[in-house]
Amino acid sequence: MTGKVRPGTSTTTVVPAEQPERSAHRDGNVLRWLGAYAASTVGDSIYYLALSWAAARSGSPAQAGLVLAVGAVPRALLMLGGGVVADRFGPRRVVIGSDAARSVIILGMAGLLLVTGPALGPLIAVALVFGVVDALFLPAVGALPPRITTEGQLGRVQGLRGLASRVASVTGAPAGGLAVALGGSAAAFAAAGVLFALSLALLLSVRIAPPTASGAESEGTAWRELGDGLRYIRGHAVLAPLMLVIAIGELGFVGPLNIGLTLLAQQRGWGAAGMGWILAAFGAGAGAASLLLAVRGRIPRAGLVQSFALLGGAVSTAGLAFAPSVALAAVAGAFIGGLAGLSGAICGVLLQTVTEAAYLGRVTSVATLFTLGIAPLSYPVTGAAIGACGTGPVFVSSAAVCATGALIGLASRVLRRVELARQA
Repeated sequence: MTGKVRPGTSTTTVVPAEQPERSAHRDGNVLRWLGAYAASTVGDSIYYLALSWAAARSGSPAQAGLVLAVGAVPRALLMLGGGVVADRFGPRRVVIGSDAARSVIILGMAGLLLVTGPALGPLIAVALVFGVVDALFLPAVGALPPRITTEGQLGRVQGLRGLASRVASVTGAPAGGLAVALGGSAAAFAAAGVLFALSLALLLSVRIAPPTASGAESEGTAWRELGDGLRYIRGHAVLAPLMLVIAIGELGFVGPLNIGLTLLAQQRGWGAAGMGWILAAFGAGAGAASLLLAVRGRIPRAGLVQSFALLGGAVSTAGLAFAPSVALAAVAGAFIGGLAGLSGAICGVLLQTVTEAAYLGRVTSVATLFTLGIAPLSYPVTGAAIGACGTGPVFVSSAAVCATGALIGLASRVLRRVELARQA
């Protein structure tokens, strides 16, 4: 069975499926897409390590930081435009074109490093171009799952995608470090380029369903299409509160779990090893949440579960600052990863389920802008606040921000009652 929540309503329209669904983990089309996504994600990890290593060798620490930061600027500024491009030309074309461009750019950089060695100018140029391509790639890749499977399998696909991200985060950095050790930055760039090429080859073999007809599709300039997408979100009974939950929840989590955790470990004398155990526990919790979705495929009362999971993650975040030992901090980290991971995964499935195909790119771009573009801007604020007030008050304040997102979800009757599509 499949279901849609239409704008301005609180009911789910259930339409019988024409033929039995194939489980996502047994669908070759989904598995090829998953392989492409995993290869691309590992390639991203290796690319960033290669860029940071080359930047550190070519200039001062401040200059190296500039190289790493400069790519985030076009990604944040152009992300919404990337959603417009994905809706206008189709996510498959945009993803394939982006992966092809990334492969050519990174392999070209590897060749340049072999000839000239690392230099700030080319590294800054690559970071800028890569940021532009990322602004196109991220909304498009988020809009693909509804085109490669049925609505009833979107939960499993989201879970499998989360597991692939966990595997990539564990394997990407060591693989990049090994490439640097064996052949320097050029070898690491080459490895990333090869992975992007592998992702491209797999994507070319993925079958994409045509978009369903919709009278709501925009026509006109890019600005008009972007405005139509933003109005679509604002007027949607589920997406409007859901986007607030995503934005506020992410804003509260990212500061403590990145810069905040590092400062907390330093203050408590836990060192890098202690921080590593906490991060490993967080990753295990997030992986467990992804595995739950991948196995079950559907979480009953998804809208309500999402809000309570976010609230539980907020409480665990506050508790992390007061953990008296690494062991208890790791337990808190596992709860944060599991609960916040489950909340985020359900948000992703709901977003893909309730959004009309004509708007998927633009809606995904707005959510991605909050998670990858705006939320990281809280890092310096978090660091400065911890320096002035200490870890406890800042972690509690961040937890209150997360809890606010959860309360917004609970306050929305439509979002509380929304369900994931049933499997046929």
